[in-house]
Amino acid sequence: MEALKTKPPAEHELGDETFMSAADLGAYTAKLKAAKAMKDIQAEDRVSKARAELIKTLSETIEVTPQKVQEITKSLLHKLQVAAEQGKNELLVMRFPNLMCTDGGRAINNSEAGWPETLTGRPRQAFEFWRDRLRPAGYGLKAMIVDWPDGMPGDVGFFLTWETRRT
Repeated sequence: MEALKTKPPAEHELGDETFMSAADLGAYTAKLKAAKAMKDIQAEDRVSKARAELIKTLSETIEVTPQKVQEITKSLLHKLQVAAEQGKNELLVMRFPNLMCTDGGRAINNSEAGWPETLTGRPRQAFEFWRDRLRPAGYGLKAMIVDWPDGMPGDVGFFLTWETRRT
């Protein structure tokens, strides 16, 4: 049997580089994890603040003037045309936190008949806009929970729907 040849220790040196001990590597890993956790906490804080601002904004109703109706209608018409050109028959027109519903979106999630009564702020105005102006023109409105953070109901989406004619 041939003996295993080993190189002298000098040939194993890394030159000018310092070699981390297992303890140093463990400490380095812990620092990386702590930095990542701090970034995650800061990101969550920014998300929470942005969500609170969004809820505050959506809680404040807008004045429905003829100019505002024209502005909304023009923007909506363009989006509807693009969706129709793509062969779609529904369009997400609004997404908002479930906290804009008095029941946290429970009635929407369960497709209860009275779900519109749970809406507050601008989502309520959007529903009324659909009810008063778009439903008479043949558009449907579908409301549903569109995300489930940690398995719980999250944001609500309003989708305008329309029939596609078959030729």
